[in-house]
Amino acid sequence: MTARGGEKAELIGRLQELRESVLWKLEGLSEYDLRRPMTPTGTNLLGLVKHLAGCEFGYFGEVFGRPAPVDLPWTAPGSVENADMWATPEESVEYIVDGLYRRAWQHAAETFETVELDDTRIVPGWPAEPVTLHRILVHMNIETARHAGHMDIVRELIDGAAGMTKGNENLPYGDAERWQAHHDDVARAAEPFA
Repeated sequence: MTARGGEKAELIGRLQELRESVLWKLEGLSEYDLRRPMTPTGTNLLGLVKHLAGCEFGYFGEVFGRPAPVDLPWTAPGSVENADMWATPEESVEYIVDGLYRRAWQHAAETFETVELDDTRIVPGWPAEPVTLHRILVHMNIETARHAGHMDIVRELIDGAAGMTKGNENLPYGDAERWQAHHDDVARAAEPFA
């Protein structure tokens, strides 16, 4: 495998790790907890997955002349603003996870098989200069990591569950008592500035 081929495999592999982390954040929650807004801007778990699916269909599909094989109604003219950031009652968890997100992975994989890292395209909404698949892969890794971080916080607000990936939480404590003590230390350090 060439150095560039190894780099491509690494970027795709890291993206897949992030994708799996995103889906892990959904495990064991009720429909309500997956959908409910947890911040003043409406951030919710299922909406973040829907948003990431749309990003992948756009960056790894549309940009490379491969339109999404599924309907993305939130991209139509006149659609509800930010409709990619939340799930309607008609959009099931299975539809968003399997019909959109996992399908976007498959669609992206087909692009990765036929496009080289140095191949360039114009990305709508970006500066009108050609960008490489390499740059788009880096961008999508960052985008997915950013939203996985949002999901980590939202999940912690829902039920206290936190961590980086399934099997590798990457947290210093594993019990509630130690976390409470840590929380109390942080609160005491902040109190003089209240």
